[in-house]
Amino acid sequence: MRKRLLGAAALAAALALSACTAGSSPKPSGAAKGDVTLTFLTFETPNLTAKYWDDAIARASAKVPGVTIRKLVAPSVDRTGYAKQLAASGQLPDIMIGVSPNGFAQAGQLAPWTDQELTDFISPHSNPINGKIYQLPYNTQPTPLVYYNKSDFAAAGIAAPPKTYQELLDDCAKLKAKGVNPFVVGGGGKDTWADMYPLIATVATDTYRQTPDWLSQRAAGKVKFTDPRFVKAAQKVRDLAKNGYIDRAGLSRSYADDEQAFRDNKGAMYPMGSWFAVSADSKKPNFDVGVFAWPSDDGSLALPAYTGGGMSVSSKASNVALAKKWALAFMLDKQTLDAGVKTDGSIIALKDYTPPTDMGPVYQQTVDLYQNAVKQHAVVNAFSIETGDGSLPAGVPDKAAAGVADLINGKMSASAFASFLDSEWAKATQ
Repeated sequence: MRKRLLGAAALAAALALSACTAGSSPKPSGAAKGDVTLTFLTFETPNLTAKYWDDAIARASAKVPGVTIRKLVAPSVDRTGYAKQLAASGQLPDIMIGVSPNGFAQAGQLAPWTDQELTDFISPHSNPINGKIYQLPYNTQPTPLVYYNKSDFAAAGIAAPPKTYQELLDDCAKLKAKGVNPFVVGGGGKDTWADMYPLIATVATDTYRQTPDWLSQRAAGKVKFTDPRFVKAAQKVRDLAKNGYIDRAGLSRSYADDEQAFRDNKGAMYPMGSWFAVSADSKKPNFDVGVFAWPSDDGSLALPAYTGGGMSVSSKASNVALAKKWALAFMLDKQTLDAGVKTDGSIIALKDYTPPTDMGPVYQQTVDLYQNAVKQHAVVNAFSIETGDGSLPAGVPDKAAAGVADLINGKMSASAFASFLDSEWAKATQ
């Protein structure tokens, strides 16, 4: 899932930022009957199907008697936008999953989670808004990592993944000399967010690594996008495209087509959120897939990740206490969590949780990379996928994705892109 998205996720994702494609149109369905009726906004994807949600709803409802759940399915990947539409008409769902709390929380529309309710979570204070938590931080998604075609690397004489950014550039040159497109990057149709991953990676290595709270400082007016560190990150993306290392024609591809392009050997490297790992394991391409963290200039690690993605509860729910109890029952259910790991590559951020023992090698490599970054204190935020204090204002992530397309296409310089973001920030915060 992506908060995205990136998003996720994004991924969220991202996710924000989630990296998933929304499925069916909005529809209510009763999954359990009780004295209190609560609406639950979710989403469906090829991985997270209607059956996945219905089964999970039934398990949570069995643990919280007295509740009838009406499931609402977001009509597109933009479930946060859909939640805003519902809120504008006075129909904000009682319970939501994977919806950015930004805007809702500041307007008093969400109930904060207490420290006591967050005791089972590894990072209970992830993405605070004015010091309070409005979304259960149950899932971590490194966004992006770089998944790569080991056969392409071997054919180009590349013995191991790059450890510095210069080595990455050298490897790109070797691949291109062999007639192999180095990077697969998409962003077509409604999936404009899919072009953000190279920038999220370079912001991590060139901006957030040195200043972890950079976006909070931007909100305080202490830094600007036009400052050298951010411009340098943007310049790297532009230069990759200018040198032919990012196929500009790929920007017309949707997220699904983007993944398929990597599977079809149309590029050696695929910067994407950690959810791709289970896809690589469950539907293995005709080549072995490896994974590495986007390298910095000096080789020090800076791994962008987002922790969040869980349930939020409306402050106007017909029974807030019962809604929170049900949301926790859903989020803490071992079977539901295992299904999320197997279908969406979740790295569960809950104490004492152990993933299924039969996860594949790409997922295991992905988790090992993340755990190594945790040990080195090298995890940073994933630019544009943040959802708490120090996140992009509403609407700016979409503007950033449009700007990145122009950056890659050569229509906008790095400095012009930075100025564009400063201008969009000003418009969004007036």
